[in-house]
Amino acid sequence: MFDSPDDVINASPLLSFHRDIVQIESVTGDEHRVGSFVIHFLESRGFTVVKQDLPSSHANPSGNRFNIYAYPANNPSPRILLTSHIDTVPPFIPYSLDHDSTSDPNSIRISGRGTVDAKASVAAQVFAAVETLLENPDSPLGLLFVVGEETGGDGMKHFSESGLNTSPPTFDTVIFGEPTELALASGHKGMLGFEVIAKGQAAHSGYPWLGRSAISAVLPALSRLDKLGDIPADDGGLPSSPKFGTTTVNIGRVDAGVAINVVPASARADVAVRLAAGTADEARVLIRRAIRDVTGGDEDVYVDFSTHLEAYSPQDLDADVAGFDTTTVNYGTDVPNLKIRGDGVRRYLYGPGSIHVAHGDHEAITVGQLEESVRGYRRLIAAAGRT
Repeated sequence: MFDSPDDVINASPLLSFHRDIVQIESVTGDEHRVGSFVIHFLESRGFTVVKQDLPSSHANPSGNRFNIYAYPANNPSPRILLTSHIDTVPPFIPYSLDHDSTSDPNSIRISGRGTVDAKASVAAQVFAAVETLLENPDSPLGLLFVVGEETGGDGMKHFSESGLNTSPPTFDTVIFGEPTELALASGHKGMLGFEVIAKGQAAHSGYPWLGRSAISAVLPALSRLDKLGDIPADDGGLPSSPKFGTTTVNIGRVDAGVAINVVPASARADVAVRLAAGTADEARVLIRRAIRDVTGGDEDVYVDFSTHLEAYSPQDLDADVAGFDTTTVNYGTDVPNLKIRGDGVRRYLYGPGSIHVAHGDHEAITVGQLEESVRGYRRLIAAAGRT
């Protein structure tokens, strides 16, 4: 038998750091406290840290959101960049430990918001860098931890457009941290977010002919969109690919009407498309055409692509390091938000934990997965150092 789960966590600098950052709530927009903690931790271990403030905006009204860019004091131009995000989805779920009564401490389950997505990657990348630098102080490593990944990537976009992202880049390898179940992801689907809007005319529900129902108008459009990924491309559907499978559509939120006795004057729905092939612009054309065709060209039912920031093609990634399983993933990342101003930069996507639990009520990871991911990141660092 081993000591209690708490004793196992306390005895490990990696597991303790992971616990500490998970215990700090950092839902997107409120990342400053966990960011300050990470900065202090990195500075205490000899890193030079650049606190990159984001400009004030509707997403940053207080002006206290920032990215973290760190490198060894003796190497300000890192060739290998490890990056992940410090924000999480809501709601905050407190940190907790559980164990299945076996004698293996690796099976201790760590639960809470961000334990997987993506504070597991943050912790593992930090300790992979620290351990590598202890063995080779001249290792050309850099760390980048950004805000806002969960809601469009404003943190990575700000870094990408800043002077820290040089042209040509100092780095020739970028290792992105997201939950891949310890496999190398050879790519992930694209993304397109938008709203479908319908306008109607309010009236008393006892005399519906005096108005026009926006809900009745929008339903055919939503029904068509809901199936658009299953319709063959030759028939006007969204494209598929051998690598990523079918394009999927999720109607995630619908808002309409004011009361049951009022004919609804407006309706809107938020939609996310996970693109298996093609570009965001090509998908926009198909979506507009599908809505026009199913509504008979009704100008009061239309699509607004300006309200969502997500718009990018499927991303192909490098997966050429021996010893890893490979996979593809359907979720989005900050990969397309980092604009690389040069050729020949390799991009890897790897991390501990499963996306299947990442945004749910039971987000959790095991000690074994977290510790193994440090070894995995170190292998990726070593492979990048040999190129």
